[in-house]
Parts: sequence; structure tokens; C-alpha cells
Amino acid sequence: MTTPPRIVLHHHPFTRAASVVWQLEEVGAPYTLKFHDVGKGEHKNAELLALNPMGKLPVLQDGEAVIAETAAIGLYLADRYASGRLAPALDDPARGTYLRWALFPAAVIEPAAMAHAAGWEYRVGSAGWGRYEDVLASVEHALSPGPWILGERFTMADVILGSTLRYMLMFKMLEPRPVFLDYVERLGERPANQRAQEINQAVIAERGLGG
Repeated sequence: MTTPPRIVLHHHPFTRAASVVWQLEEVGAPYTLKFHDVGKGEHKNAELLALNPMGKLPVLQDGEAVIAETAAIGLYLADRYASGRLAPALDDPARGTYLRWALFPAAVIEPAAMAHAAGWEYRVGSAGWGRYEDVLASVEHALSPGPWILGERFTMADVILGSTLRYMLMFKMLEPRPVFLDYVERLGERPANQRAQEINQAVIAERGLGG
């Protein structure tokens, strides 16, 4: 009898769980998807709230480990299943840069873009994300050497950062600078990314979520 995969991803293809499928495909560990219909509020049911009181997807279970938040899931998966390949070792000088850019999207890019779009008035020195223009310049500077955030070395930080940039560019939430567009295009050529998109599209078709 085949033992089921340890890893279970609580999933809906229209949530950030879609990008975790890409993370899992890059890592290469076996996993299963557990669909929750967010349109029916199933992400707020007792099962999910017990795992993540925020009532949000994604949530990943790996045996007894429970991880929520996209960046945390990616960092966990890379350390657990692809250390030295998708995650620099603890004593690797590149580890700090890797962690910075894995956490930068949720901590800095997203709130800065939201503040910019909504026209928030705030004291730049008091906001952890600073100025929108400085955020864009920092990302552009980091990506300009290319092809990846650590130069020639592709890591989970690229999956996390790239997922955010792709989404925000798609919905015109971020200035479409050529460096960003080129980076997202390169990421789209990765076989694991393409497999993840196919998997998410299959769930959309199976569940009748299109349209």
C-alpha cells in the first residue's frame, strides 16, 4: 500500500496558495492538495481556523509541522527539502541576502504599493516600508545584475519575490519597469513554474471556477 505524502497544502487556486504549488514543484517533495472553497467561506471553517486563526490560505502541514504565510512556507520548504540548492546554508554569506529578499515582498513591497495606490498620508520615517519610489529602486537595483536575486544562483527567494512581482504587474499594482518584466519572464520559463500553473489551472477547470 502506498503511503500518502506527508505534505498537505490547503489550497485554492485564486489565493496565494497557488504560488506555494510552485514552491513545492521547485522543491520536488511529494504533496497533496486539499481544496477549500473560499467562495463558500470554507477557509473560515473550524478545521482551518484551528491551523491558522487568521482564516487565510495557504496553510501547509508537513507531519506535525503547520506553517502559514507564503514566505514562511517557502523558507521552511527550502530549508527542509532543498537546503544548499534552493536555500543557502546557515553559514553561507549569501544567506542574509536570501532572507532579505524572501521577506521583502510581504513586509515592504505590498504595503508600499497599497499605500501608493490608496494615496495614504503617512510619515515615511515611521512606516517600515518607507517611500514607494525607494522600494521600486531597491528591487530594481537588486535584480539588475541578474539573472536571479543571488546572481547566477536561483533560490526560493526568487519564487517568493517573483510570485509577488508577477501578480502585482498582472493587476497593474506596480510600475512595469523593464527589469521587473524581464525577471518575471525568466521565471515563467522555469519548468516547475509551468507545472504549477498547469496544476492550478486543472483545479480551476475541475471545480468550475473560471468565468
